[in-house]
Amino acid sequence: MATLKVSSSVPSPLEDADQLRTAFEGWGTNEDLIISILAHRSAEQRKLIRQAYHETHGEDLLKTLDKELSNDFERSILLWTLEPGERDALLANEATKRWTSSNQVLMEVACTRNSAQLLHARQAYHARYKKSLEEDVAHHTTGDFRKLLVPLVSAYRYEGDEVNMTLAKQEAKLIHEKIKDKEYNNEDVIRILSTRSKAQINATFNRYQDEHGEEILKSLEEGDDDDKFLALLRSTIQCLTRPELYFVEVLRSAINKTGTDEGALTRVVTTRAEIDLKVIGEEYQRRNSIPLEKAITKDTRGDYEKMLVALLGEDDA
Repeated sequence: MATLKVSSSVPSPLEDADQLRTAFEGWGTNEDLIISILAHRSAEQRKLIRQAYHETHGEDLLKTLDKELSNDFERSILLWTLEPGERDALLANEATKRWTSSNQVLMEVACTRNSAQLLHARQAYHARYKKSLEEDVAHHTTGDFRKLLVPLVSAYRYEGDEVNMTLAKQEAKLIHEKIKDKEYNNEDVIRILSTRSKAQINATFNRYQDEHGEEILKSLEEGDDDDKFLALLRSTIQCLTRPELYFVEVLRSAINKTGTDEGALTRVVTTRAEIDLKVIGEEYQRRNSIPLEKAITKDTRGDYEKMLVALLGEDDA
C-alpha cells in the first residue's frame, strides 16, 4: 500500500507548472510550495507537469530544480520527479560506478520491481546512456557477482499466480543439496532465482521449509558472515519473497546512531511511496518499536525532512 497522498481535486498540469515557476522566481526559492505540489502528485501527474513546464517555459523542470535546490533535498525532489523507469535507470547507472554496496542496489532494482517496471527501467537506460543495463552490470561486476546480477537485471518473469508444485518440490530438494554443500554460486540455484516467477519461487521456498524444518534464509545464515556474495544471495531471496523485510533492514541501517545514510533513505522513500511504503512503515514500527516517520524526523532536518514526511503521507496536506 502506498503512502502518497493525492488530493481529489488537483489543478491542471499547466497550473502546477506555473505555480512551480512562481516558486523559482523572486529573491529565494519557495521550497514549501515545491513540496506542496510535487509531493502530492502521482507519477503520471508529475510526467504531465514536466511536459507542461517545458512547453510553457522552454526549460526542463529537472534542470531548473537542479539549479534552484541543493543537497539531500535536491536529491529527493529530483529522484521523485523522474518517471519510475528513469529513476531506476539512474539508480542502476550510479550503482555501476561504485563498489561499496552498489551490488545490493542493482539487485534491489532487479528483484523488487515487476517485469514491466524492470523492462521500463532497461528501456530508459538505453535511451539515457546509449547502452544496455546488462552491458554495464557485466562490465562493473566479476565472478559470482556477475554470474548472479546479469541474469537478474535481464529477467522478464511471468507475473501470474499459477505454480507447479511438482517443480517446487524438485527445486526445493536441489537448492537444499546445494546449500548443504555450500555451493551458493551453483548455476541451477542462480537459474531458479533469476527466471522463475515470484509465485513459483515462494512455492519452492515454502516446500523447502516444509521438507527441512527451517526457512531458506535461516539455512543461509550458517554461512560465512563476511561472505559478500552470500549476503547478496540472502538479500536476493528476501527481495523476491518478502521485499518489505528487505526495505525495513535498509531503513534500519540508514537511520542509526552512528549517522544517517541519506542516499539509502532517499532511495527507499522515493521508490516505494507509490507502491508499498505503508506496509514497510508498519513492519518497521513492529520491528523497531518506533514509527518510521518519527525515526526519520529524529535524523533529518529542514526541507529534506519535510519532503520525506510528505511522501510518508504524514504532513498536513
